[in-house]
Amino acid sequence: MKVAGFTIIRNAIKYDYPVVEAINSILSICDMFFVGVGNSDDETRTLIEKINSPKIKIIDTVWDDSKREGGLVLSEETNKVFDAIPSEYTWCFYIQSDECVHENDLDTIKQAMQTHANTNRVQGLLFDYKHFYGHYKYIGVGRRWYAKEIRVIKNQKNIRSYKDAQGFRTIDNKKLYVKKIKAHIYHYGWVKPPKAQQAKQENFHKMWHDDSWLEKNIAKAEEFDYNNIDLLELYKDTHPKIYSERIKAANWNFVYQPEKVKTNLKYKFLYIVEKLTGWKIGENRNYIEI
Repeated sequence: MKVAGFTIIRNAIKYDYPVVEAINSILSICDMFFVGVGNSDDETRTLIEKINSPKIKIIDTVWDDSKREGGLVLSEETNKVFDAIPSEYTWCFYIQSDECVHENDLDTIKQAMQTHANTNRVQGLLFDYKHFYGHYKYIGVGRRWYAKEIRVIKNQKNIRSYKDAQGFRTIDNKKLYVKKIKAHIYHYGWVKPPKAQQAKQENFHKMWHDDSWLEKNIAKAEEFDYNNIDLLELYKDTHPKIYSERIKAANWNFVYQPEKVKTNLKYKFLYIVEKLTGWKIGENRNYIEI
């Protein structure tokens, strides 16, 4: 069994994407790691080169900036890299540039890949998610956050990155059959210094919307306002060790004020049901669990 990691990245330095931490968090369980580096306005390619591992293979790509609907350019770029992975690899471990895996989960993931390597029905592995918001000490617990997603897939080229690259389906739009494993993806996309988060938001939404939408919906500001939030809780567990330097450097102030969160009665009811039973009513599942 051979494992290929893969990701895509563009303008990592300009928009403070923790792609180096993302790659390094799973590099030890990958035989090779394929990085699609898009045409950037900074030294992103050099940043990836400085990882200085013989496992890293850079694939230079050019993003189609004319595609501004549904984040489809992200799935297009993801598929470019996936298609470049040779057939000798059994599994492909996809990690986004703002995601990370805890070192405590690596053995579990490796074991699951070994267990299901020859199980034809299993097309992917499903992970739980931890979504952080505003600061490393807060975790999102409301219904806006997706609870699970596929991050390890079989190296079958009829599998395609789906829509905005959040998950995967087959080329004929069928959901994948997956095994859920006891491992998490740590999502840090909403944890940045406020200035960096504002710059990211102004750029990121260009992959979903036209200029008129951006003008109406993305506030012009020096810093991102983290107070327009969903339900959060204090995070009391550990972060991946690879994030220790970023956590030490987090010198901005964000204090969650739950009394300012505005939710309707239906939302509150569904949230309470989920907390009490673990049942997420109406959850969108982009996969079939087996």
